Amino acid sequence: MDRFTAFTVFVAVAEQRSFAQASRLLGMSPPVITRAIAALEQRYEVALFRRSTRTVVLTDEGGALLDRVRPLLQDLRETEQLLIGGRSEPRGELNLTAPVMFGRMHVLPVVAALLDENPALTVKMMLIDRNVRILEEGIDVAVRIGHLDDSSLTRIKIGEVRQTIVASPNYFRRYGIPSRPADLEDHVVVAGDNVRVTNQWKFGPKGKAVVAVTPRITVNSLDAVMAAARAGLGLANVLSYQVTDDVEQGLLVPVLVEYAPPAIPVQLIFPANRSRLPSVRSFIDAMQLRVRDGGWI
Repeated sequence: MDRFTAFTVFVAVAEQRSFAQASRLLGMSPPVITRAIAALEQRYEVALFRRSTRTVVLTDEGGALLDRVRPLLQDLRETEQLLIGGRSEPRGELNLTAPVMFGRMHVLPVVAALLDENPALTVKMMLIDRNVRILEEGIDVAVRIGHLDDSSLTRIKIGEVRQTIVASPNYFRRYGIPSRPADLEDHVVVAGDNVRVTNQWKFGPKGKAVVAVTPRITVNSLDAVMAAARAGLGLANVLSYQVTDDVEQGLLVPVLVEYAPPAIPVQLIFPANRSRLPSVRSFIDAMQLRVRDGGWI
């Protein structure tokens, strides 16, 4: 087996944390996968994985090799796409990441259309509510919501969203409607255990007016926050795109809109060299078109 294929097998096993899963992903038999890893370990005289009946974990040497090999394979994949696919037809694998709900609502429809239009294209999506390491994880494009630190990565703003305080009509009938941020101190709050929203809710044109809230219930998923708010358990601090349907259906009602802090940018983040790939360019164009057509504004 050539070294390129062996490294491809190694990365698949490391990412899947399973020899069997890597076998299914690559369409290779389990013995071929096992032999490829054994050959690498023999060549470099190190153990790349710690194996048990249930888990496969990288050793320190395996982790160091993964950090070196994965970007090299990514660069080779990009080169092949440019040479084989030219600069017009999207093909090969496009690796994306986005927040869970935003990805489900606004990235997946774009991906579905791209797949329908480009039969030679495949897509791998990582929907997760935390920022992943783009270069290390081999991500082509990341959708990020929020202000970002300076970075060597290229960014394109494709819209913005706003903080939105909501609760159900039943909640307001029971507790009344807050007319100013300070009123929140006397209200029941539903909180999510995430990075964006703490127990210090920000308001005002510069986002510097802060109100400390004490959650009655804290849950670890956005879906649960939304369900709790719909059930009348309290006020929730969410983003505008997350409650569009519930507000239109009258299930949730926004309040304190005039006190909202500045809008939060939605951006596409990617390594500059990825923009040459037809698949990446097509995805960026499609996301920009979606926001022009209404999108999540």
